[in-house]
Amino acid sequence: MKKATLAASLMVIAIAVGLMGSPVMAAEVSQGKCIQYDEATHKLTIEAYDTQFSKEFPYGQSTGATEIFDVSTAAIGIHPEPGDILRLAWVEKDSVRSGLKVMNVSKQDLRKK
Repeated sequence: MKKATLAASLMVIAIAVGLMGSPVMAAEVSQGKCIQYDEATHKLTIEAYDTQFSKEFPYGQSTGATEIFDVSTAAIGIHPEPGDILRLAWVEKDSVRSGLKVMNVSKQDLRKK
């Protein structure tokens, strides 16, 4: 019994140490109104929204800031068009915001109704 407990404890410790040494890539999330999507350059520009959701502003309110993303390798759901509300998961690589996933929130909501 003691050998089994010791072996299990050593295995848990080995896994924990292995996980601590692994690099973890955490993505950021931005949401806002699509200003422009240039398919030729794979650049997506949004007007950023805050997270103060309400009945009047179900997607948040504009912060006035614009954000530009390189979405050349991103998974893109419903095609983004100017005026659509988008949510992007992204990481920063060499001072460039690289999109991982682009979700068209406003058009997804319409399909649910």
